[in-house]
Amino acid sequence: MAEVHVIGQIMGATGFSESSLFCKWGVHTGAAWKLLSGVREGQTQVDTPQVGDMAYWSHPIDLHFATKGLQGWPRLHLQVWSQDRFGRCQLAGYGFCHVPSSPGGHQLHCPTWRPLGPWREQLARAFVGGGPQLLHGDAVYSGADRYRLRTVAGGLVHLELGLLLRHFDRYGVQC
Repeated sequence: MAEVHVIGQIMGATGFSESSLFCKWGVHTGAAWKLLSGVREGQTQVDTPQVGDMAYWSHPIDLHFATKGLQGWPRLHLQVWSQDRFGRCQLAGYGFCHVPSSPGGHQLHCPTWRPLGPWREQLARAFVGGGPQLLHGDAVYSGADRYRLRTVAGGLVHLELGLLLRHFDRYGVQC
């Protein structure tokens, strides 16, 4: 079986109007992929930017996959949340990015968005917090129902990933 090893980190986020941000992340793959080591999902700590607008997380990612085919290449799905001074959390943005398919070091900048509700929900979000969220998280990376959503842009999540590919040449894939 061919193997993919992803080593890196979620550096942080910029461009969000909220402060005190944290990120919930996960990796989604096709049926031909098997996770050999690492965890499929995680969460960063909360960071409040002191200088500039970059929230720093430096959260490690270490995933090792084996695969029988290229279909269903890994993709990272991200949820950025903000925490207010009372400890309440509200969604700041959803995003996803495909793990690069070439070996070596990569810097990724993943744009995020969040659903935009009717004006009453927007008003409630401003004063009470909360706001609309997706019922099914797979709508983030499957475009089937996403086109019907009204959304507003969030910020960017910055990632640094290193990829090691092994035994792909045995299956006719040149790296």
